[in-house]
Amino acid sequence: MAQSVQKGKRKELREEDSSDETPPPMPKRPRVSNTARKSTGGLPPKAQRVNGMVRGGGDGGGSGRGGGGRGGGGQQADAQEPHKKKRFRPGTVALREIRKYQKSTDLLIRKLPFARVVREIALDMMTDMVDYGDTGLRWQSSAILALQEATEAYLVHLFEDANLCAIHAKRVTLMQRDIQLARRIRGPYGGMA
Repeated sequence: MAQSVQKGKRKELREEDSSDETPPPMPKRPRVSNTARKSTGGLPPKAQRVNGMVRGGGDGGGSGRGGGGRGGGGQQADAQEPHKKKRFRPGTVALREIRKYQKSTDLLIRKLPFARVVREIALDMMTDMVDYGDTGLRWQSSAILALQEATEAYLVHLFEDANLCAIHAKRVTLMQRDIQLARRIRGPYGGMA
């Protein structure tokens, strides 16, 4: 009986507690997860154009690094966009390639295509095929390598001079007329007139 009295008191206490004015519980918001993104170094993301509409890219409304802000539903838009290759400013890649090739000493033209061109030109220059039969000339690999070294040195020097001609004309684009002018200035020996 004592137990039933205690149970009754507990029920009354619960009813009294519920009669107090307590605020109703907050409605649960749907949880939106923020996707991890690469840091932009603290710079604000630039506006991106997607299907004709301008939208702000970036972290979807979060604040700073890994912020606890609400995501603006950016997952659907990110899933549709393919990953874009990084674009460098004009001239950056060209300068990087210039530094790379100035450091290296290896040959830039592939060996087998160059050897085929050399053999073809040699066959065209030969007047009497009777002495050599059907096989034509035989070439040592060191001979073709020496020709390739000389050819590449000549071409690099020609492009340097042609680039100076383009710069003199206040252009950065190399044109055919620049190469022709460089050969003409060099004369019959340096320009192979």
